Amino acid sequence: MRMSFSVVRWQRLAALLPLALLVNSLPAQTNVPVRKYSSVERMKTAHLKAAHEDVLRIQQSRRSLPALPGLKDCKAILHAHAEDSTHTGGTRPEMLADAKKAGVQVIMLTDHLRPPRDFIRESWRGLHEGVLFIPGSEAKGFLIYPMAPMMDRMEQPRPEFVASVTASNGLIFLSHAEERLDHPMDGLTGMEIYNRHADAKRDMAGLIALAMKLLDPGELAELHENLRLYPDELLASQVTYPQDYIDKWDAETQTRRLTGIAANDCHHNMVMVVKMVDGENVRFGTNVDNDEDMRKASAGSRPGIRELTKGHKPGDEVARADLDPYYRSFRNVTTHILAPEMSESAIRSALQQGHAFVSHDWMCDASGFSFQVAPPTPALIGDEIKFVAGQKLVARFPVSCHIRLLRNGKVIADAEQDELEHEVKAPGVYRVEGWLKVDGEDRPWVYSNPIYVR
Repeated sequence: MRMSFSVVRWQRLAALLPLALLVNSLPAQTNVPVRKYSSVERMKTAHLKAAHEDVLRIQQSRRSLPALPGLKDCKAILHAHAEDSTHTGGTRPEMLADAKKAGVQVIMLTDHLRPPRDFIRESWRGLHEGVLFIPGSEAKGFLIYPMAPMMDRMEQPRPEFVASVTASNGLIFLSHAEERLDHPMDGLTGMEIYNRHADAKRDMAGLIALAMKLLDPGELAELHENLRLYPDELLASQVTYPQDYIDKWDAETQTRRLTGIAANDCHHNMVMVVKMVDGENVRFGTNVDNDEDMRKASAGSRPGIRELTKGHKPGDEVARADLDPYYRSFRNVTTHILAPEMSESAIRSALQQGHAFVSHDWMCDASGFSFQVAPPTPALIGDEIKFVAGQKLVARFPVSCHIRLLRNGKVIADAEQDELEHEVKAPGVYRVEGWLKVDGEDRPWVYSNPIYVR
């Protein structure tokens, strides 16, 4: 999906406001840490600096945890776009270079569906300079990763379509759940439990605040400096706890196993630009907008425009700010997949089994996190086991954090430490979250997949 400041985008964002109000009215999970600052407040230099200093402190306290026997912690990006639409600004070679820089080992592409182009045959598959690419598509409200081409079956009725995608270890995840909270989950591998784009769509005030910074020389200079010093903190200013996603996931996992994944939804299309119309007027939008789709601003409301346009001619680009290079997007949110090896078949099987967790790694690399049932009835994150008296859940984090243990969507234990042990006293769907204190507020960091004790 597109993230730009074209007229169409503004209209679509405004149209989503009633949906946001509906989502906020749904029954919410209890005891969720309260967000302290709005996105606009988080974008202020003082808060960016405070967040950055806290992140450095957290990262310096990080300890290395041993890998689980026989498993590798593979950093993966799902819901990724490159060279697949007019509103995608990045390329696959650019994505590859930034994946290597960010330590990402797996990229699961989700090309926008563009018949007759085949998103399996005409994409990247296999290892490219050590990074594993798996082709797929964002189509019909899902992220789909079939094993083989299926362009001739894309218009099948939903049950047949799902079966075609999932044949022979294919994967299908519900995407953009904020738009389809009542969607049935029959036959699906799982769902997005966080989507970067959803946060942006809900934060009209933050998007406007960013855009306005480009129309004043002083604010623009400050934005550039903040991007230089605090790039991760600025991109993460919109991140919030995905209450609607989590509530649906918690409800659905009572009756079926569903793997939760992060939707990075990266496009590298949030390069904000300002172009001169004349000395008094400019257009502003992003690197993927046509000039005619950009919004207009005049010096009458933003006097700094006169200084921006001084010495330029009509059509010149007078301001630019790159908010979402792939490297930064990859660090913002990652799906860690626990697999015996970094091969396509192993990655697919691990996701089928729920052997994965989601992390906002820009705050701290969560590699090594584990959530399992200790012997004598061992179980790994995502597994399903029978209830036996005396079972013990064990969660380990690489840094001390606010740990929340949930059963059937309700918090049953929490602690401020790097490990949590808890005796299983009843069957249920158990998962764990880790939150980090950044700039005086708890921010969500790690979301585990559940262990299903039946």
